[in-house]
Amino acid sequence: MFLLWPIVSGLWMSLTNQSLTGSGAGFTGLSNYAEALADPAVWQSLWNTAVFTIATAAPLVVLSFVMAYLVYVGLPGQWLWRMSFFTPYLLPVSVVTALWQWMFQPGFGLINSILTQLGFAEIGFLDQQGVAMFSIVLVTIWWTVGFNFLLYLSALQNIPDHVFEAAQLDGAGPWRRLVSIIVPMVNKTTIMIVMLQILASLKVFEQIYLLTAGGPRGSTRSVLEYIYDVGFSGYRLGYASAISYLFFALIVVVAVVQLRIMNRKEH
Repeated sequence: MFLLWPIVSGLWMSLTNQSLTGSGAGFTGLSNYAEALADPAVWQSLWNTAVFTIATAAPLVVLSFVMAYLVYVGLPGQWLWRMSFFTPYLLPVSVVTALWQWMFQPGFGLINSILTQLGFAEIGFLDQQGVAMFSIVLVTIWWTVGFNFLLYLSALQNIPDHVFEAAQLDGAGPWRRLVSIIVPMVNKTTIMIVMLQILASLKVFEQIYLLTAGGPRGSTRSVLEYIYDVGFSGYRLGYASAISYLFFALIVVVAVVQLRIMNRKEH
């Protein structure tokens, strides 16, 4: 009821000119798909989504591993670091965006106030093309890195102690233990985090919509936000459904390719 019917219903809707007002619903075949493939706004939103995914995936993997490793090796005040690293992930997106909107505000915002005090010009973090996407990436990394940190910390704590004891007896230093033992033994966790991170980044919507609502000239509008705009602001549910299924097919392709690459690396 809650999985198969929405899939079938949405697929049928993508073949019609269904409107949010309830009018229309006439069968149009593949015309919505043809229009979507020729729509420059669709390609721009895909490009924005790809830029966001590339800009967030690598830092969220590397930073979370570094944070987990620092806690794992006995960073002083571990309870404080664990709480600081993970707490932002527990915040709802509305709280996160409200906090960072205040910090990014020109004039009285925290970051711009510091910049002006240091003699620098103010920056339009959320309304300046080329900067808005960087600001959203920064917010996303701060907000979500705690989840990956927790996964890495759990993986590190599951490494048997006798492996390190044997390496120490063989004269392996901290760097050699990190490169030859720790990194390979958390490889499965890394594969899982990379997969989850790429798929989550491809489906970004909330923080972009709440922070910039598409940004200047649509420079931050993701695919899901464009689908929302078309379906609920433009009332074209049929066309929005067609874009959704094209994007779904793209995500499936990315997931399959990623699985094959990761499986080869693991072997």
